[in-house]
Amino acid sequence: MSSPMFTHIRRRLLFFNLLVFAVVLGGFAIAVRMVFVHNLREQLTNRLIAVAQGAAANVDIENGQLKIEEHGLPHELKKQAETLEWFDAHGRLLKQQGEALPYIPLNPKLTVAIHTHDPPLQLVTLPILREETKEIIGYIRISQELDEFNETIWQFDTGLIVGVITGILLSAVGSLWLNRQAMQPIEASFERLRQFTADASHELRSPLMAISSNTEVALKYDEGMRPEDREVLGAIASATDQMTRLIDDLLILARTDRQQPMTMRTINLSETLAQLIQLYKPQAQQQQISLEFSTDPQLLLRGDEAALIRAFTNLLQNALRYTSEGGKVSVTAKRLMHYIQVTIADTGIGIAPEHLSKIFERFWRADPSRHYVDGGAGLGLSIVQAVVQSHGGSIDVKSQVGQGTSFTVRLPLSH
Repeated sequence: MSSPMFTHIRRRLLFFNLLVFAVVLGGFAIAVRMVFVHNLREQLTNRLIAVAQGAAANVDIENGQLKIEEHGLPHELKKQAETLEWFDAHGRLLKQQGEALPYIPLNPKLTVAIHTHDPPLQLVTLPILREETKEIIGYIRISQELDEFNETIWQFDTGLIVGVITGILLSAVGSLWLNRQAMQPIEASFERLRQFTADASHELRSPLMAISSNTEVALKYDEGMRPEDREVLGAIASATDQMTRLIDDLLILARTDRQQPMTMRTINLSETLAQLIQLYKPQAQQQQISLEFSTDPQLLLRGDEAALIRAFTNLLQNALRYTSEGGKVSVTAKRLMHYIQVTIADTGIGIAPEHLSKIFERFWRADPSRHYVDGGAGLGLSIVQAVVQSHGGSIDVKSQVGQGTSFTVRLPLSH
């Protein structure tokens, strides 16, 4: 089974692949449509000009007036949903043949125009010239209803949309296959590294326990021990404790990464948090930090109590660690609809905005030198996120430098 991290990466790859493909395909479709519409309109315009020129050739002039011959033209015009109109040199309508249209004022300056009102029309206007003097003696205007033109465009658009959607769906299938092929070697390598980490951590626990227990015994019976030897043994005990915590952290992460089944049972989170608060009250008093706690009763959920205690311990320890003397740490747990929301807020040093997106990364620390001082390895918040997500929950963080930090954990209620 793929880990949540790789599932997230695959989804992001699929999303961006489809986004790029959709943009390219959409741009291509728009360009094709523009060319198609332009060419179709050009064909229509050229045909109307040819018809108008042919009709203008049948015009005679008698006593300075236009004499218009019909020659069966109206029937052909109606068949093509076209209308011919003759105007004198002053723009007065002289005659109309073909489809009956509402009056549209003549604009001799526009050779080609689009009438968008009902009915939609394309208009082509040509001047009629006296052959000898080239003087304008009238105008001929041909109008074509655009119903058939628009129907052709609609069918083309429908075909394009279906083609684009089909292309995106096929691209999604192809992207899923390609992403799987590309990710398999990476996942296999990561799995081997994860297995090695789990095995190495497990194997290191026994010798560390032996070192720790022997050091404790030596420090307990220290009669006759030189002060410098006691100091060395104390340093060994401290380093052993630090290594033990690091190994425990790695084992927890390996366990959540491999999605091993947890010891799930129904627990009352309000009681669990209350016990945790009681445990850390002496530390808070020693640091002169106000530790406040409020909870709704009977916050029941299905979970691994040990893992949840570890997660909330990490959050509480961080809050106490980064809050100065005289500050406040508050823990609030309440029921909201279908989940439990636990907020741990402090008035500590806060987190810089550029660091907020990295705080859940493993072994990441804002100040790498600090883990030598506080004994942390940069895994605490990674463990919190892994435990919360393994319970089907989520965690958010808000922080302001110098003002404090607030972590909000949401866990599904037990049904």
